[in-house]
Amino acid sequence: MPVRLLLIDDDAELRELVATFLQAEGFVVDAGRGDPSEVDRALKGGYALVILDVMLPGTNGFEILRRIRASSTLPVVMLTAKGDAMDRVLGLELGADDYLPKPFNPHELAARIRAVLRRVAPRTAGKSTERLTADDLELDPGTRTVTCAGRAVDVTTVEFDVLEALVRVAGQVVSREGLVHDVLKREFSPFDRAIDTHIYNLRRKIGTRADGSDRIKGIRGVGYQYALSAQSS
Repeated sequence: MPVRLLLIDDDAELRELVATFLQAEGFVVDAGRGDPSEVDRALKGGYALVILDVMLPGTNGFEILRRIRASSTLPVVMLTAKGDAMDRVLGLELGADDYLPKPFNPHELAARIRAVLRRVAPRTAGKSTERLTADDLELDPGTRTVTCAGRAVDVTTVEFDVLEALVRVAGQVVSREGLVHDVLKREFSPFDRAIDTHIYNLRRKIGTRADGSDRIKGIRGVGYQYALSAQSS
Protein backbone atom coordinates (compact mmCIF):
# COMPACT_ATOMS: atom_id res chain seq x y z
CA MET A 1 0.00 0.00 0.00
CA PRO A 2 1.38 3.45 -0.87
CA VAL A 3 2.07 5.78 2.05
CA ARG A 4 -0.40 8.66 2.22
CA LEU A 5 0.72 12.06 3.46
CA LEU A 6 -1.17 15.25 4.22
CA LEU A 7 0.69 18.50 3.46
CA ILE A 8 -0.77 21.59 5.18
CA ASP A 9 0.68 24.89 3.94
CA ASP A 10 -0.97 28.10 2.72
CA ASP A 11 1.69 28.66 0.02
CA ALA A 12 0.09 27.20 -3.12
CA GLU A 13 3.33 27.18 -5.10
CA LEU A 14 5.21 25.40 -2.31
CA ARG A 15 2.39 22.87 -1.89
CA GLU A 16 2.54 22.01 -5.57
CA LEU A 17 6.33 21.72 -5.68
CA VAL A 18 6.57 19.60 -2.53
CA ALA A 19 3.63 17.39 -3.48
CA THR A 20 5.09 16.78 -6.95
CA PHE A 21 8.49 15.86 -5.49
CA LEU A 22 7.11 13.55 -2.80
CA GLN A 23 4.84 11.82 -5.31
CA ALA A 24 7.93 11.15 -7.45
CA GLU A 25 9.45 9.61 -4.30
CA GLY A 26 6.59 7.13 -4.10
CA PHE A 27 4.25 8.85 -1.63
CA VAL A 28 0.59 9.72 -2.17
CA VAL A 29 0.17 13.38 -1.17
CA ASP A 30 -2.97 15.36 -0.40
CA ALA A 31 -2.66 19.09 0.27
CA GLY A 32 -4.54 21.59 2.40
CA ARG A 33 -4.33 25.33 3.08
CA GLY A 34 -4.67 25.22 6.85
CA ASP A 35 -8.45 25.55 7.24
CA PRO A 36 -9.92 24.53 10.62
CA SER A 37 -11.34 21.42 8.93
CA GLU A 38 -7.78 20.15 8.37
CA VAL A 39 -7.74 18.57 11.84
CA ASP A 40 -10.68 16.29 11.08
CA ARG A 41 -9.21 15.55 7.69
CA ALA A 42 -5.87 14.60 9.25
CA LEU A 43 -7.48 12.35 11.85
CA LYS A 44 -9.98 10.62 9.57
CA GLY A 45 -8.16 10.54 6.24
CA GLY A 46 -6.05 7.45 6.82
CA TYR A 47 -2.78 9.37 6.59
CA ALA A 48 0.55 7.97 7.74
CA LEU A 49 2.00 11.42 8.49
CA VAL A 50 1.20 15.13 8.36
CA ILE A 51 3.58 17.82 7.12
CA LEU A 52 2.44 20.99 8.88
CA ASP A 53 3.57 24.58 8.38
CA VAL A 54 3.72 26.80 11.46
CA MET A 55 2.66 30.02 9.73
CA LEU A 56 -0.93 29.61 8.54
CA PRO A 57 -3.71 32.16 8.01
CA GLY A 58 -6.39 32.35 10.69
CA THR A 59 -5.14 29.55 12.92
CA ASN A 60 -1.47 28.63 13.19
CA GLY A 61 0.19 25.26 12.89
CA PHE A 62 0.66 24.96 16.63
CA GLU A 63 -3.09 25.07 17.22
CA ILE A 64 -3.66 22.38 14.59
CA LEU A 65 -0.92 20.29 16.24
CA ARG A 66 -2.53 20.74 19.68
CA ARG A 67 -5.86 19.55 18.34
CA ILE A 68 -4.31 16.54 16.61
CA ARG A 69 -2.39 15.57 19.76
CA ALA A 70 -5.55 15.85 21.88
CA SER A 71 -6.74 12.57 20.39
CA SER A 72 -4.04 11.04 18.20
CA THR A 73 -0.37 10.09 17.97
CA LEU A 74 -0.41 10.65 14.19
CA PRO A 75 3.17 11.59 13.20
CA VAL A 76 3.67 15.29 12.43
CA VAL A 77 6.66 17.00 10.82
CA MET A 78 6.60 20.79 11.33
CA LEU A 79 7.90 23.33 8.82
CA THR A 80 9.31 26.35 10.67
CA ALA A 81 10.83 29.72 9.78
CA LYS A 82 14.56 29.54 9.18
CA GLY A 83 16.49 30.37 12.34
CA ASP A 84 13.41 30.58 14.59
CA ALA A 85 14.55 28.28 17.38
CA MET A 86 11.52 29.02 19.57
CA ASP A 87 9.13 27.70 16.93
CA ARG A 88 11.10 24.46 16.76
CA VAL A 89 11.23 24.11 20.55
CA LEU A 90 7.50 24.83 20.93
CA GLY A 91 6.63 22.37 18.16
CA LEU A 92 8.59 19.59 19.85
CA GLU A 93 7.09 20.43 23.25
CA LEU A 94 3.59 20.15 21.76
CA GLY A 95 4.36 16.72 20.36
CA ALA A 96 5.79 17.21 16.86
CA ASP A 97 7.89 14.26 15.76
CA ASP A 98 10.41 16.37 13.84
CA TYR A 99 10.86 19.79 12.26
CA LEU A 100 12.51 21.28 9.20
CA PRO A 101 13.33 25.00 8.79
CA LYS A 102 12.38 26.80 5.56
CA PRO A 103 13.78 26.99 2.98
CA PHE A 104 14.55 23.29 2.87
CA ASN A 105 15.93 20.71 0.48
CA PRO A 106 13.05 18.42 -0.59
CA HIS A 107 15.41 15.44 -0.45
CA GLU A 108 15.97 16.18 3.25
CA LEU A 109 12.22 16.44 3.81
CA ALA A 110 11.73 13.00 2.21
CA ALA A 111 14.53 11.60 4.38
CA ARG A 112 12.99 13.08 7.55
CA ILE A 113 9.58 11.64 6.64
CA ARG A 114 11.03 8.17 6.12
CA ALA A 115 12.97 8.41 9.39
CA VAL A 116 9.83 9.32 11.35
CA LEU A 117 7.84 6.53 9.70
CA ARG A 118 10.56 4.01 10.56
CA ARG A 119 10.58 5.30 14.12
CA VAL A 120 6.85 4.91 14.68
CA ALA A 121 6.55 1.53 12.91
CA PRO A 122 5.88 -1.54 15.09
CA ARG A 123 9.16 -2.69 16.64
CA THR A 124 8.33 -5.94 18.31
CA ALA A 125 10.47 -7.99 15.94
CA GLY A 126 13.89 -8.65 17.38
CA LYS A 127 13.33 -6.58 20.54
CA SER A 128 12.08 -7.67 23.91
CA THR A 129 8.70 -6.25 24.92
CA GLU A 130 9.21 -7.04 28.60
CA ARG A 131 8.67 -4.13 30.96
CA LEU A 132 11.72 -2.06 31.80
CA THR A 133 12.25 -0.73 35.30
CA ALA A 134 14.77 1.64 36.83
CA ASP A 135 14.06 2.35 40.48
CA ASP A 136 10.46 3.66 40.55
CA LEU A 137 10.25 4.26 36.79
CA GLU A 138 8.57 1.64 34.60
CA LEU A 139 8.27 1.48 30.80
CA ASP A 140 6.05 -0.95 28.92
CA PRO A 141 7.35 -1.24 25.32
CA GLY A 142 4.30 -3.28 24.36
CA THR A 143 1.79 -0.55 25.21
CA ARG A 144 4.39 2.25 25.07
CA THR A 145 3.31 3.60 28.44
CA VAL A 146 5.35 5.12 31.27
CA THR A 147 4.72 5.22 34.99
CA CYS A 148 6.88 7.04 37.50
CA ALA A 149 6.47 6.76 41.27
CA GLY A 150 3.10 5.13 40.65
CA ARG A 151 1.69 7.84 38.36
CA ALA A 152 1.11 7.65 34.62
CA VAL A 153 3.34 9.94 32.55
CA ASP A 154 2.06 11.20 29.20
CA VAL A 155 4.95 11.14 26.71
CA THR A 156 5.17 11.58 22.95
CA THR A 157 6.36 8.85 20.60
CA VAL A 158 9.86 10.30 20.38
CA GLU A 159 10.08 10.97 24.12
CA PHE A 160 9.24 7.31 24.82
CA ASP A 161 11.98 6.19 22.44
CA VAL A 162 14.56 8.49 24.04
CA LEU A 163 13.61 7.36 27.54
CA GLU A 164 13.65 3.69 26.50
CA ALA A 165 17.14 4.10 25.03
CA LEU A 166 18.38 5.54 28.33
CA VAL A 167 16.58 3.12 30.66
CA ARG A 168 17.74 0.02 28.76
CA VAL A 169 21.29 0.95 29.80
CA ALA A 170 20.43 2.76 33.05
CA GLY A 171 23.56 3.93 34.83
CA GLN A 172 25.53 4.17 31.58
CA VAL A 173 26.06 7.26 29.43
CA VAL A 174 24.47 7.38 25.98
CA SER A 175 26.04 9.83 23.55
CA ARG A 176 23.98 12.53 21.84
CA GLU A 177 25.25 11.17 18.55
CA GLY A 178 23.97 7.71 19.45
CA LEU A 179 20.54 9.05 20.41
CA VAL A 180 20.25 11.03 17.18
CA HIS A 181 21.27 8.03 15.11
CA ASP A 182 19.27 5.35 16.94
CA VAL A 183 16.17 7.32 17.92
CA LEU A 184 15.80 10.10 15.35
CA LYS A 185 17.24 7.88 12.59
CA ARG A 186 19.36 10.59 11.01
CA GLU A 187 22.93 11.74 10.77
CA PHE A 188 24.31 13.62 13.76
CA SER A 189 24.92 17.37 13.61
CA PRO A 190 26.33 19.27 16.60
CA PHE A 191 23.89 22.09 15.77
CA ASP A 192 20.81 19.84 15.97
CA ARG A 193 19.22 20.44 19.39
CA ALA A 194 16.17 18.20 18.96
CA ILE A 195 17.46 15.53 21.38
CA ASP A 196 18.20 18.19 24.01
CA THR A 197 14.64 19.49 23.72
CA HIS A 198 13.18 16.00 24.13
CA ILE A 199 15.40 15.44 27.19
CA TYR A 200 14.22 18.76 28.66
CA ASN A 201 10.59 17.69 28.18
CA LEU A 202 11.23 14.28 29.77
CA ARG A 203 12.90 15.84 32.80
CA ARG A 204 9.93 18.14 33.24
CA LYS A 205 7.43 15.31 32.93
CA ILE A 206 9.04 12.65 35.12
CA GLY A 207 10.43 15.13 37.65
CA THR A 208 13.21 14.57 40.17
CA ARG A 209 13.41 11.93 42.86
CA ALA A 210 12.06 12.51 46.35
CA ASP A 211 15.53 13.61 47.46
CA GLY A 212 15.71 16.19 44.66
CA SER A 213 18.27 14.34 42.54
CA ASP A 214 17.93 14.25 38.76
CA ARG A 215 16.75 11.08 37.07
CA ILE A 216 18.27 12.08 33.73
CA LYS A 217 21.73 13.62 33.95
CA GLY A 218 23.60 15.47 31.25
CA ILE A 219 27.25 14.55 30.87
CA ARG A 220 28.94 17.63 29.45
CA GLY A 221 30.37 17.09 26.00
CA VAL A 222 29.21 13.46 25.87
CA GLY A 223 25.51 12.82 26.24
CA TYR A 224 22.90 11.72 28.77
CA GLN A 225 22.46 9.09 31.45
CA TYR A 226 19.46 7.69 33.31
CA ALA A 227 21.02 7.80 36.77
CA LEU A 228 20.17 5.06 39.24
CA SER A 229 19.43 5.93 42.85
CA ALA A 230 22.09 5.38 45.52
CA GLN A 231 20.18 2.32 46.74
CA SER A 232 20.38 0.73 43.27
CA SER A 233 24.03 1.59 42.64
